[in-house]
Amino acid sequence: MPQQGAARRIVITGMGAVSAAGVGATPLWRAARDGVSCVRPLRSERPYVGRIKIAAQVPDFDPATHIEAELLPYCDPFTQFSIVAADEALAQAGFERKAVGGPRTAVIIGTGIGGATTIDNNAYLEYKLDGRPDTLTVPRLIPSAAPTTLGMRYGAKGPTFALASACSSAAQAIGEAFEMLRAGRADRAIAGGAEACVINGSIRSWEALRVLTPDLCRPFSQKRNGMTLGEGAAVVILETLEGALARGATPLCELAGYGTTSDAFDPLRADVEGPSRCMRLALDSAGLEPGDVDYLNAHGTATYANDITESQAMRAVFGDAPPPVSSTKPVHGHALGASGGLELVVTISALRDQIAPPTINFLEPDPKCAVDAIPNVARQMPIRVALSNSFAFGGINATLAVRAMT
Repeated sequence: MPQQGAARRIVITGMGAVSAAGVGATPLWRAARDGVSCVRPLRSERPYVGRIKIAAQVPDFDPATHIEAELLPYCDPFTQFSIVAADEALAQAGFERKAVGGPRTAVIIGTGIGGATTIDNNAYLEYKLDGRPDTLTVPRLIPSAAPTTLGMRYGAKGPTFALASACSSAAQAIGEAFEMLRAGRADRAIAGGAEACVINGSIRSWEALRVLTPDLCRPFSQKRNGMTLGEGAAVVILETLEGALARGATPLCELAGYGTTSDAFDPLRADVEGPSRCMRLALDSAGLEPGDVDYLNAHGTATYANDITESQAMRAVFGDAPPPVSSTKPVHGHALGASGGLELVVTISALRDQIAPPTINFLEPDPKCAVDAIPNVARQMPIRVALSNSFAFGGINATLAVRAMT
């Protein structure tokens, strides 16, 4: 059954992205739709001696072309990415910079780590060079730097905070903003996720977990051997349908439902019950049945166990014939706390263009992943309702449901 307050419909009126495809939601969607991998040889500020030599990094990003010089000293790259993504989202939504703000505007940005680049640089300075930290180190590295900077930039004085739940951070941030608007605690929200952790210390740490592929990310496929680390940001503008229409805005889609659960099972291994219950909650929140879902953007990390568990969870919800599924992580990388936002941008674009993006690098089906993984080539198909999954270490799950406007 729909949750209390479901009559207050929430729509997305703008979206922005910074990703390995470049600056903008459109380049991200084109790369996902066309199956163009944005994974490239690793670029690092200092020599990297690890085994993994690839990553999905933002190419040719010059923050000075997007952000005022007086603000840049306060901004770690994860905050820089969030500013650029939010500026794009607000422009698409039709807001002037300060016009979106006020006491009824919330800002919620998810991040897995926060100012990882600042932390890494400061550690190098401290332990290798015996240097003195920059005065603004702390304001740059704290996870709340991104939402508070956006709040100041746009004059948003409603609830403002960072949300850290590893790979579910962006999806939970958007979902919690959705619940806040639906409950009447705010009228609009700037929400999403940002991450900039393709740095030496982070890559070596992920290597130690043995979850990174040295070559190609192949979700749901036989011979998959891990994920590729990525970075970027995605931000969406949420409004009540009533408010959006009153100001003459054209919604991109309805954010119809949200589910979130915890496995309470294992620090690293996923469980079937938690993700499946999460998807069911998102459907209940939207007043939907499993058969209403036309497309699902999977978490799909291409690690051996995760893909099996997510496939089993999908079958637990949808039966023997889950909707067509794709993972776009081989295109934009696994951007950790930003991934759910990037994947929601892709999902909304798929809904609007009626094209389900492919799962690239797919070789042959794994019998243990009994889902329709849309291998290698995009599929033109009717999409009125879509889900986007984000599942994180520690068993934190989030699912967002979007619906075409009627």
